[in-house]
Amino acid sequence: MTHSTKESLTDPFDVLTVLCDRLKLPEVSRLAAARAQQAATAQWTYSQYLVDILQAEVTARQARYVVSHTQMAHLPFHKTLDQYDFTFQPSLDERQVRQLLTLQWVDAAENLIVLGPPGVGKTHLVVAMAAQAIVERIAVYFITIQDLVADLRKAWDENRFATRLGLYTRPRLLCIDEVGYLPLSPLEANLFFRLVAARYERGSLALTSNKGFIDWGQVFGDPVLATAILDRLVHHSTILNIRGDSYRLREKRKAGLLGAAAVRPPLEAPLPVELPPS
Repeated sequence: MTHSTKESLTDPFDVLTVLCDRLKLPEVSRLAAARAQQAATAQWTYSQYLVDILQAEVTARQARYVVSHTQMAHLPFHKTLDQYDFTFQPSLDERQVRQLLTLQWVDAAENLIVLGPPGVGKTHLVVAMAAQAIVERIAVYFITIQDLVADLRKAWDENRFATRLGLYTRPRLLCIDEVGYLPLSPLEANLFFRLVAARYERGSLALTSNKGFIDWGQVFGDPVLATAILDRLVHHSTILNIRGDSYRLREKRKAGLLGAAAVRPPLEAPLPVELPPS
């Protein structure tokens, strides 16, 4: 602050506004006067007042961080674990899933693999983990496997694969959705293997798949390559194998759109988790 600025500002809160602007403390600037009046009425100590406005700044800054980094993570929607209907998916151990929300597995560079038929909430669970990771200031990126391999293949064709691979090895948590919905070409499968190998024991992967591991040989077009991928994915991992009905079908049943199918079917068998033959 220049000497002329000091002379032109007589209200201490005007001076505070200038200082907060320079220190990038917008919430302190916004609340200082009102909280000062509140502090006087409640007879807060100076330290209580200072803690109050600084805590407000920290809270606002965290909220801005979550919004911006959620956008950068490319999450397909916002879901929390509290929004997941565990009563509709009794095959899941709710206590185990809530323990995963502590993200100790991310701290240990371990993986999360969520298997199950379409519509059972696999992506919801992964998004909830990713959202919590963002709150805890863990770098996250979310992408479908089709978009991932298309991007890697384009980089390969343009001789910049190593640089692009670095983008996907940088986040501490990389979420890959829809593994197994469509088969990959031999080149795409090999590029995906290189990504998995690059992240092995260095960063966490959270994957969803509608295929049991025994079918991954068909997904990747090569049982040997599929086994090599699974060897690295499963080595340090938690596997959630959801068997149950689709949430989307449930909503249609509630609306009476499925006729005789309105009765909920029994639980499906879990997807096989045996590794494909090498």
